[in-house]
Amino acid sequence: MTELALFNNFFDTALRNVVHDWDFGTSFALPKVDMKEEKDAYTMQVDLPGMSEKDVNVELDHNVLTISSHHEESTEEKTDKAAEKDAGKYLIRERHVSKFTRRFTLPDDVNSEHVSASFKNGVLTVSIPRKEIAAPKRIAITAA
Repeated sequence: MTELALFNNFFDTALRNVVHDWDFGTSFALPKVDMKEEKDAYTMQVDLPGMSEKDVNVELDHNVLTISSHHEESTEEKTDKAAEKDAGKYLIRERHVSKFTRRFTLPDDVNSEHVSASFKNGVLTVSIPRKEIAAPKRIAITAA
């Protein structure tokens, strides 16, 4: 397998073909991903603005790379009624909880022991080194 197979959200893929102008990636909180294939490795970059490395989980299990996040904003409860009146109240609050999960099936030439990830300026970079796949072995047939 030379290309990466992506397990994308059904609605992201199916509805994108029907409604071209709507950005389903941001609407459904799916981060944008770039994947680059190089001679010795694959490099994945994931845009995660407003997040830190503590908000993100990266797992590799049986050549399936899972990147996920579950982030809840903490809210301060005010007991002073005068302070609460001055602070105002929310009319709409959509940023309270954010979560996503993206799964990628990696090729057979991935060296899973040396996968690494780093986070800088809202971008998660996952380095996935490649290993050489053994060529098929020809087996000699003997006469019985």
